[in-house]
Amino acid sequence: MQSSVDTATPHSGASARPQSIWRATSAALIGNTLEWYDMALYAYFAYTISRLFFPTDDASLSLLITFGTFGVSFLIRPLGAIVLGAYADRAGRKKSLTLSISLMMAGTFIIACLPTFETIGILAPIGILTARLLQGFSAGGEFGSSTAYLIEHASERQRGFIASLQFASQGLGTVLASLFGLVLTSTLSDEDLLAWGWRIPFIFGLLIGPVGFYIRKHCDESPAFQQAEPSRRPVRDLFSGQKLLVLIAMGTLIVSTASNFLIQYMPSYAANDLGMPQASGFMATLIGGLILTFVTPFVGMLSDRVGRVRIMIAAALVYLCVAYPAFVWLNAAPTQTSLILIVCLMALIKAIYFAPLPALMAETFPVQTRAIGMSLSYNIGVTLFGGFAPFIAASLITLSGDKTAPSYYLMFAALLSLCALLGARFKLNLR
Repeated sequence: MQSSVDTATPHSGASARPQSIWRATSAALIGNTLEWYDMALYAYFAYTISRLFFPTDDASLSLLITFGTFGVSFLIRPLGAIVLGAYADRAGRKKSLTLSISLMMAGTFIIACLPTFETIGILAPIGILTARLLQGFSAGGEFGSSTAYLIEHASERQRGFIASLQFASQGLGTVLASLFGLVLTSTLSDEDLLAWGWRIPFIFGLLIGPVGFYIRKHCDESPAFQQAEPSRRPVRDLFSGQKLLVLIAMGTLIVSTASNFLIQYMPSYAANDLGMPQASGFMATLIGGLILTFVTPFVGMLSDRVGRVRIMIAAALVYLCVAYPAFVWLNAAPTQTSLILIVCLMALIKAIYFAPLPALMAETFPVQTRAIGMSLSYNIGVTLFGGFAPFIAASLITLSGDKTAPSYYLMFAALLSLCALLGARFKLNLR
């Protein structure tokens, strides 16, 4: 299953002890959970944040500006991927992971404590943008470093399962963010939510961060990195001979990231376009997050037996077929039940598709450029097709007047990923 460019096996003959594997798993996943928790919070509370930090006379315009800021913060992620990914390939996965979680905590602290537009004027949206850029830079190096760290502790027979926990932790971050959104919007008045309630989940994120920092600070370096000859210039090595690998890895990610951010868009979609309470959207994303968290590891184990590409092609084809009918039905019957069913369907397909994805991306690159290769391809893909997905979805609805427009974007993403998966199968001999 290894690509022809791989100059060292993911495990390089090392055999990590079970307790070492699970210590490494905890170190990698807690930071990833925090990253996606913070990201989901901003998307889920976009309707509230737009009123507090980006107020205009038009609620839809405020929401567009808020999602635009969400998307702009992704523009710095490729830079973070290059800097932190290269750092992981030169100095080690552990050092890069410790640095990335520190930067993520700093961004969360700014959002949790920042006064609103009413108090400090234009400094409020500038502060939000600064915090999101800081978090975006941190997130740029998180995926590649943590996935490399995971897979390099796993045996060949469990790579798919162990690496799938990377994305299961994204589901856990979604669950935590959705729980806060559901509880706060259901129990607090609109005035209390705007005044102080929205800050509670961000403050909670500040409690997770130090735990993750401590675990990462005291974990062991990956055996494969220790035994391999580190590249002195991983950026040059990547761009000089592995550009096709970057394109294929990035392409396989597209439909996964597009669907993920459309799921995060649902609370705002429910409130702004379907006229439903925000709590309905949070209930839907909560159940969807539970599906992502618990289904993903089982599909990861299955991918170790039947192959990654086969499972992902099947899931992408299902996305292509059901996206439009799902949005048509939701708009024809905009109830909490229909919203929950659609989000759960999207989450189930996504769990099947993205469970094998981290292992597939890791197996695409050799050890010497694995962290930067995954980080760069992941973050270019997420930036272009994920970070702006809520903005694109909202814009398509505004420009066309068609509330089913988000489905067109999802189908387009599925087509691109199908092309990349065929490239992985026939060019790299990955199954």
